[in-house]
Amino acid sequence: MRALVTAGAAALLTVGVVGCSQDHRHADGGSVDVVASTDVWGSVASAVVGDHATVTSILTGTVADPHSFEASPADAAEISDASLVVFNGGGYDHWVDEVLSTNPGVPRVDGYSLLAPSPQPANEHVFYDLGTVKEVANSIAEKLGESDSANAADYAANAAEFGDALDTIAAAQRAVGQSHPGASVVSTEPVAYYALRNAGIIDKTPETFADAAEEGDDPSPADVAAVLDLINSQQVSAIVVNTQTETAATKQISDAARQASLPVISVTETLPDGLDFLSWQRRTVDEIAAQLDSAPAPSR
Repeated sequence: MRALVTAGAAALLTVGVVGCSQDHRHADGGSVDVVASTDVWGSVASAVVGDHATVTSILTGTVADPHSFEASPADAAEISDASLVVFNGGGYDHWVDEVLSTNPGVPRVDGYSLLAPSPQPANEHVFYDLGTVKEVANSIAEKLGESDSANAADYAANAAEFGDALDTIAAAQRAVGQSHPGASVVSTEPVAYYALRNAGIIDKTPETFADAAEEGDDPSPADVAAVLDLINSQQVSAIVVNTQTETAATKQISDAARQASLPVISVTETLPDGLDFLSWQRRTVDEIAAQLDSAPAPSR
């Protein structure tokens, strides 16, 4: 199962404020309070709202696993009282869905619901799909513009600027793949699924292994053996590791990669200290590029 957050860690990580702390009000005098499920979505919201709203992120830091987090009564109150709730959706931050299900009138932006249709399988980690993130930013601007018309133009301009930055990062992802034709990886969890797909990097992780990771279950011994074979025979260029969830199986895989001199690409589901969404994604692209630069030529 996924590593659970201890009570102490959850208490420390529960509420973090992203953005400005001054009083923000609608034209009608009401305060503008945006609540995000994680600091990833809080950072996206902050880029759009600028100085016109307070953004509160329920889950911050890279210690906790968002899948296994449970909202406290204080968190539920933050969500139910928000001017707008921004969350991942797709069952990823189910604890937000649970609160919103009893508060149907709360305005919301559900990232997963904005994922573009594709013949390829969907993945819940839509914060790595930069096209979806752009749609989330635009939806935040649109919804806040409706309720706070005095600042609607600023929201729209901020979302457009943020979207341009996302386009630049998406182009950098594609450039990494173009510079490393035929590059492939195995992933301990399909967190960076969309970043790899946009780059054209092949993920050779067995489907049943990936499915188990998504469900928070231990992969079967046969699946672990299949991944280890790909690593030990150097049939992949690197491995991708979600540093927020370590199990005996993922540690075994990471250790095998180091033994085989395969690069390890580290990814997270929430923001590392000191980074906003854009700097986090830029750093991820840079790490993928650097690790693939050092990869041995895969065996055929």
